[in-house]
Amino acid sequence: MKYSLILFILIGYTSAFSQTKSFTRQDSLRGSITKERAWWDLKYYDLYVSVDPDKKFISGSNKVSFEAVADGEVVQIDLQPPMKITKVVQGKKELTIVKEGNAHFIQLAPQQQGATGEIEVFFEGRPLEAPRAPWDGGFSWKKDQNGKHFVATSNQGIGASIWWPCKDHMYDEPDNGMTLRINAPEGLTGVGNGRLDKIEKEKDGTRTFIWKVVNPINNYGVNVNIADYVNISSTYDGEKGKLDVDYWVLSYNKEIATEHFKDADRTLEALEYWFGPYPFYEDSYKLVEVPYLGMEHQSSVTYGNQYKKGYLGNDLSGTGWGLKWDYIIIHETGHEWFANNITYKDAADMWIHESFTMYSESLFIEYFYGKEAAATYTKGLRKGIQNREKIIGEYGVNKRGSGDMYTKGNNILHTIRQLVNDDEKWRAILRGLNEEFYHQTVTTAQIENYIANQAGLDLSSVFDQYLRDYRIPVLEYYMEENVMNYRWTNCIGSFDMPIKIFVDGKEQWLSPTSYTQRVKLEGESIEFDSNFYIYTTKIL
Repeated sequence: MKYSLILFILIGYTSAFSQTKSFTRQDSLRGSITKERAWWDLKYYDLYVSVDPDKKFISGSNKVSFEAVADGEVVQIDLQPPMKITKVVQGKKELTIVKEGNAHFIQLAPQQQGATGEIEVFFEGRPLEAPRAPWDGGFSWKKDQNGKHFVATSNQGIGASIWWPCKDHMYDEPDNGMTLRINAPEGLTGVGNGRLDKIEKEKDGTRTFIWKVVNPINNYGVNVNIADYVNISSTYDGEKGKLDVDYWVLSYNKEIATEHFKDADRTLEALEYWFGPYPFYEDSYKLVEVPYLGMEHQSSVTYGNQYKKGYLGNDLSGTGWGLKWDYIIIHETGHEWFANNITYKDAADMWIHESFTMYSESLFIEYFYGKEAAATYTKGLRKGIQNREKIIGEYGVNKRGSGDMYTKGNNILHTIRQLVNDDEKWRAILRGLNEEFYHQTVTTAQIENYIANQAGLDLSSVFDQYLRDYRIPVLEYYMEENVMNYRWTNCIGSFDMPIKIFVDGKEQWLSPTSYTQRVKLEGESIEFDSNFYIYTTKIL
């Protein structure tokens, strides 16, 4: 695959968010914890949505249950044009709404700390049609090869409020889950998150599919899929017992899916080994066929990789290892641990989702094909790294960092593993992250501190260099007979990461800083460990 295509693929997810821009009040209303969000804690969503594919029109309501963690009386609910909130009620009382762009400020009666309540938000409209799903989100209104409607949502980045009214900030998830009621046209099936509770046949011939989620769920993980689906059911014997596994695929793809989706069981096996138990046994695991590439919707992983190995039949690493498994199954399932179990509080910390999940691809390879194969894959991904912008984004304005958070993020974690220098401890750290932050929203600082504390290392300059600076450190050195003079350049002043070299094949560690160090080498041949993501330059 050509280099330009690799770059297009790797930066596609974040390209729309990597541009320099001036931030507006709307950015702050979307990306910050406003006072109209802060005083109430989200407990439950009961979302009903009726979908009319012929008119590309949806309507419905969302019951929002909350608890007051402080006194308050105005709640912020978000919904983006051209969708409209038609009314909001609490009990039998219709509430006053003040609209400011995407934010809707709803006046309640004064709520005292500790009180619980519920409002119901009614909405309708023709939601934004995704111009390039999943990177540019919205509704995908497609047809299958039999001419039947094939509908799906994807809205990471642009936000869940592109189609349904919600508290559209990642810091707060409904503690007790949600009900998702999908009203679909006659003859079609609606698939959402969690478990299918029941199907209700309506008088107009449509059917309402009622899905129940019992775990906390992030907003962008909520999805609606409508098509001529058939179901393939099985179970997986996992670390916490039997996990219900379902595949919802187009009717004419049942046979190929039954064979191809065996990669899902392999994925669960490998990732449970590295990350710990699948985080949503109560809600089951699903792969759902959609008319776009795929997305990590919680317990409802969407799939559109055309039943091919690799990424649409290509190997992003160029090593051959990427063609032994289905990229979308492994990558999007990896997000069940990093994105859906451990979720960033602010979009600036999106690397927590994408770096660990792209690293899960290498871990999958290591589990089945060995450590050397995994390292080869990781190093092969380096060709797509641009190193033009930092990986951490801007806080409080819903601004992600560089698309390098994917392939560079994989290599950062691989580098830190070399510093830990203990494979069992490294695995314990990965599993420990998912236990320590189980079903939580987190900050980068929490992740950094946990890894460093468990590793027993000061990694502050490592994280600062690789996450908060775009440059790749260069080890500059020269020889005076058998004495090596070396230092770090092209880096922050405090960067002091040790590295491993091999002298005549024998392992030796160096401790470079930005000041020149000297070490006597007992040998002639010098090889730098290529598992560290650095550059080296010899001064002649």
